Amino acid sequence: MPKKTIGFIDEYLDNWHAQNYPGLIAKSSLGDQFEVAMAWELRPAPQSGATIDQWCEKHKVAKAKRLAEVVSDCDCIAVLAPRDASTHEQLADLALRSGKPVYIDKPFAPNVAAAKRLFAKAKRHNTPMYSSSALRFGSALVKALAGPLADKNVKFVATRGSGMFAEYAIHQIEMLVMTLGTGATRVMQQGNATVQLMLIDYGDGRRGTINLAPSHDFSLMAAWGKPGDGGSYRIDQMDDFFPRFIDAMLEFFRTGRVPVPAPQTIEIAALLQAGCEALEKPDQWLDVPTA
Repeated sequence: MPKKTIGFIDEYLDNWHAQNYPGLIAKSSLGDQFEVAMAWELRPAPQSGATIDQWCEKHKVAKAKRLAEVVSDCDCIAVLAPRDASTHEQLADLALRSGKPVYIDKPFAPNVAAAKRLFAKAKRHNTPMYSSSALRFGSALVKALAGPLADKNVKFVATRGSGMFAEYAIHQIEMLVMTLGTGATRVMQQGNATVQLMLIDYGDGRRGTINLAPSHDFSLMAAWGKPGDGGSYRIDQMDDFFPRFIDAMLEFFRTGRVPVPAPQTIEIAALLQAGCEALEKPDQWLDVPTA
């Protein structure tokens, strides 16, 4: 049986995701059913100057002459551009009109309005589509939510990681929303020149923190009950999320079944938007936008 073909659409292909996804896909448990067959980029990489010709030669992938060629010739589409979510509406436009399975890389959208437009377009054209941080698929968190945390009324989640907020807070926010759910109402940035720390309030007793510290590994703590009469659960080991994320992407491409609830993805975009805006107004509450 011939392999299903995956097309990459990117702002520029010289980024970690585009450089590593082909190898991860080949090594996946579903790697014998898929291949990255074609790619297109909007422009050469601004820092390295690397071009699509170099990327295609390295990965043995056909170069598309036009973005539309990727959409027409491939069975499923991955819209990358993981460093600039503001390009996703432009890059995903034709793919979301195709009816073919479309994965859009993280961060999904620069604001909640763009996130809603992307989902609305996919729905109008019956196009299966989702976006996610790879951290969502780590086995430790998946098992915790199905096991130790399944019957707990979790009221507080603290997550840690590293990197710049606009690009990397998505990973912690994704895990927080998976654990606390949707419905956050306001955020406050309370960090300093060394660490970015965001408080998220749901208005109903639920709260969480997002902490970006230099060179800090990903971790999560969930708590319930009251001090002295409750409990907590910690996850410090998160080392298998990328292979499991690739497996989930390929399963989506195989079946068209979306693995991430759209309301969560929209709320994550809203929290990222509010968090970025709050960086300019530290120690002040900002409402989580809904439109």
